[in-house]
Amino acid sequence: MASDNGEFKGKTVIITGGGRAVLEDGRSGGIGYGIANAFAKEGANLVITGRNVKKLDDAKEELERLYGIQVVTCQADVDKSDAAEGRVKNVVKQAIDTFGHIDVLVNNAQASSAGVPLKDQSIEQFDLAIYSGLYATFLYMRECYPYLKETQGSVVNFASGAGLFGNAGQASYAAAKEGIRGMSRVAATEWAPDNINVNMVCPLAWTSGLEQFKNEYPEAYEKNVTMPPMGHYGDAETEIGRVVVQLASQDFKYMSGETVTLEGAMGQRP
Repeated sequence: MASDNGEFKGKTVIITGGGRAVLEDGRSGGIGYGIANAFAKEGANLVITGRNVKKLDDAKEELERLYGIQVVTCQADVDKSDAAEGRVKNVVKQAIDTFGHIDVLVNNAQASSAGVPLKDQSIEQFDLAIYSGLYATFLYMRECYPYLKETQGSVVNFASGAGLFGNAGQASYAAAKEGIRGMSRVAATEWAPDNINVNMVCPLAWTSGLEQFKNEYPEAYEKNVTMPPMGHYGDAETEIGRVVVQLASQDFKYMSGETVTLEGAMGQRP
């Protein structure tokens, strides 16, 4: 059960891409679900989104059973269609209708055609990354802003080392992630008077997405993914999710507009 003393007890956290993905060995393998577990252990109620209903249902069942919190699931996909904006508005409406407030927004969802060289990228593949990542982050931030202002909440957006370091075969993914970083820094400036802090995380964890990347694009995987100096890939809950919880806590309220690289000493930069 969740701790009665958790800072986030009774607070509402929206996590995009929070369904329960499963690795080939049967373990949970999604960063969003790892973040959901980390917040659930602090007593937070959750709104989790995703494209796969079964993954959302599995996440809801396990999180509510293990931690005694309430989880609202919303099938929501941001794409090029006219319906995308309405889907985001619906997620925010469900959060407010159910819990009455939004305290933390975590933009984790992202799809892309990783492994496809820039010269071979189609408009459709580029759109997939930009809409599912950059546009989704923009829409969730815009729609959550009035409620985050009321609670003086926090935003944690997800970027990537692919953008920081120019990984081959990840042009559209890197473009989306660097767009998210630029937008996040602007929001950190504009929303500072409202006491909303906005930070970014660049993670490296062993996830179902990385596992799929390895299986589908082995050559691109070998070029871009190496074992971090610490000797292991990050754990989605304890080494990524716990940092996200801290970034949304009062202890880190003065920190805003920053990019935190969680790559086991591999993501070093000036």
